[in-house]
Amino acid sequence: MTSIRSGDYVEVIRAAIDRVTSSQADLVAHAADLMTATLQAGGVIQAFGCGHSEALAMEIAGRAGGLVPTNRIALRDIVLYGGDPSTVLADPQLERTPTVAHRLYDLAPVKPDDTFVIASNSGVNGAVVEMAQLVKQRGHALIAITSLEHSSRVDSRHESGMKLSDFADVVLDNGAPYGDASLPLPGGGAVGAVSSITAALLAQQIVTEVVARLLALGVTPPVYLSDNVPGGREHNAALEARYAGRIRRTA
Repeated sequence: MTSIRSGDYVEVIRAAIDRVTSSQADLVAHAADLMTATLQAGGVIQAFGCGHSEALAMEIAGRAGGLVPTNRIALRDIVLYGGDPSTVLADPQLERTPTVAHRLYDLAPVKPDDTFVIASNSGVNGAVVEMAQLVKQRGHALIAITSLEHSSRVDSRHESGMKLSDFADVVLDNGAPYGDASLPLPGGGAVGAVSSITAALLAQQIVTEVVARLLALGVTPPVYLSDNVPGGREHNAALEARYAGRIRRTA
């Protein structure tokens, strides 16, 4: 039997990080340019992902070291803000339902100058593709984070036949393999997912580049401190007040 060791996974991740950072540098810079222009115009960064890709939205919006003018859009918003019964969230087909994208967009505090960051490893499910299409129809800049290897090997689940990457102004490849998991198992399948780590890396690279651009422009970056350091909560509350009604922070 082939042995599986955590060290093997570490090597895979190291290689993925090296591959992503070297191949995506110019695209990260382009994404940072779009986001910087948005913030300079008074806009907000809207982040969206379903399933495990919601972790990307959490990496963008509302965390220590991150930008304050950011907002996370999540499937549960149709319950929190739309009044739907919580039982709808038990539907495993929800992220494959295109119409939910319109509900989420309409419920979100979106303004014309906002830029969207949408993450989906496969880039083919109905809600994500519909959101991407809607975002571009409404005139927003769109940054996609996806696995080009996986997306290229599966069919779209959207009626248009389109995928997330087809709509984006910037497509960032998270370098994850087909199926996301990286270490093959003897009986079939694999273990050791890649996309969450590399997508978070890309998100943090973009944010760092945005902050660098703001500093170069002589602008004090609106960046969160941890709530769990002295003065952090007060610092964050003062910055959030500038964007009242534009950003939401939920559990």
